[in-house]
Amino acid sequence: MQKRARAVRWGVPIAAVAVVAAAAGTGPVIAAVQGEPSLPDRTAEQLLADAARSSQTGKVPPMSGTVVETASLGLPALPGVSSGGSSPLALLSGSHQLKVWYGDAGRIRLMLPGEMSETDLIVNGGQAWLWDSAAGTATRLKTGEAGGPATPTSLPTSLRSAGTPQQAARDALKAAEGNTAISVDNDLTVAGRAAYQLVLTPKAAGSLVRDVRLALDGETLIPLRVQVYAKGATEPAFEVGFESVTFSPPAPENFEFTPPPGAKVEDGAVSSPDKSQAETTAGKDVTAAGKAARVVGEGWESVLVTPFPAAAAKGKDAGGAGDAGNVRGFEGADGAGAGALLDAALKAATPVSGTWGSGRLLRTKLVSALVTDDGRLVAGAVTPDVLYRAAGAHS
Repeated sequence: MQKRARAVRWGVPIAAVAVVAAAAGTGPVIAAVQGEPSLPDRTAEQLLADAARSSQTGKVPPMSGTVVETASLGLPALPGVSSGGSSPLALLSGSHQLKVWYGDAGRIRLMLPGEMSETDLIVNGGQAWLWDSAAGTATRLKTGEAGGPATPTSLPTSLRSAGTPQQAARDALKAAEGNTAISVDNDLTVAGRAAYQLVLTPKAAGSLVRDVRLALDGETLIPLRVQVYAKGATEPAFEVGFESVTFSPPAPENFEFTPPPGAKVEDGAVSSPDKSQAETTAGKDVTAAGKAARVVGEGWESVLVTPFPAAAAKGKDAGGAGDAGNVRGFEGADGAGAGALLDAALKAATPVSGTWGSGRLLRTKLVSALVTDDGRLVAGAVTPDVLYRAAGAHS
């Protein structure tokens, strides 16, 4: 028996995905067929404990590699969405690469290549730089709170949107804390390495997720790949994983950076890890556009309820950098591009109404979003009925 080891990509901001997800379909996924490896037998419980332990400790051995992210939501052709770009909007469809070098907690480099440019974050001890080759700008970074060096969790939007298998595995394991069937599939090969495959299957009837597949490195038990399948689909809707990886210390020069001649050098500050992300757990309020956002429900049926520009919700012109640029999930996106994206997505949405009110429903095979006429976005990887219940309970 042979396994299909796909190079994978994910890491799309859930609010942005929900807003622009206007149609269902299947996109191409890069695939490579390799022979099935043989690893020592481990039970589902053992692998789940290994994955949870890796997720909780956050410990990663020295390594370098290329992460490939694919979002195959079945989006229509929307302005501002290009598979070749490195903006947050571009990450909503197609395939993208993220190059990673990790020496230790104080030596990290992430590089997000674009068609004709690249964005780099280089952390080297007490120094941290953000290099934007398109703008020719080198920014010396400090966190807003402690004044220390920036970390990968305090990235600008474009780099923060790019995911890694470790981040995706943490999200999946959090959702799988209850109401989940767990099993072990056949061993497979990912990025040239033998890996176990742990399968998480939601039992929640309202979830659109068929299963989540975690590939764990057979030697280090580090997540190498995460695949998310929608119900009824034969190809992953989201994938993120290593195309290539080496578990050895990267060369020191990978963490060295000197602004090139002619570069504009700036000092900048970025906030510490986004509190909205850290506090977005069931039943907790967070801040969005000066109002309360909330995650309701649990596990696979968790739903985000957040403010949304009322004019855009009612189908009025959302162009420009106005309200669209002030909604969490669109920060850092080009204002005019985000506005045009909202206009196109909402025109493709279906008018709906119920006891909760009225609005427009946007669906893909994995994400549903309800934009209400009273100015709310209700979104999640759930059926529309789950969204309607959340909208009625949190009006």
